[in-house]
Amino acid sequence: MTEDKKFTQSPHNLIMEERRSLTVTGVTDIERFDEEEVVVCTDLGELSIRGEGLHLNKIDVADGELLVEGEIDALSYSDKEPVRGGFLSKLFR
Repeated sequence: MTEDKKFTQSPHNLIMEERRSLTVTGVTDIERFDEEEVVVCTDLGELSIRGEGLHLNKIDVADGELLVEGEIDALSYSDKEPVRGGFLSKLFR
């Protein structure tokens, strides 16, 4: 039996509050971030968060939780396979 990529190993949720605060759970890695874009890897694919004045307010590695604040304009997923070696893996070497 083959496993479907749509089944996650950890819960993945997005909670947005008034387009100013976004909590993301199920984050496996952070690919890159700046004031206009944050790109994270999840079990469901790569998530791109675009906006203005974005900053990472909280990173919880143990729970895979991320809090992004700023003016959030767009969220989009890509089914691209994550490339290991992002921000978190460099931080915890």
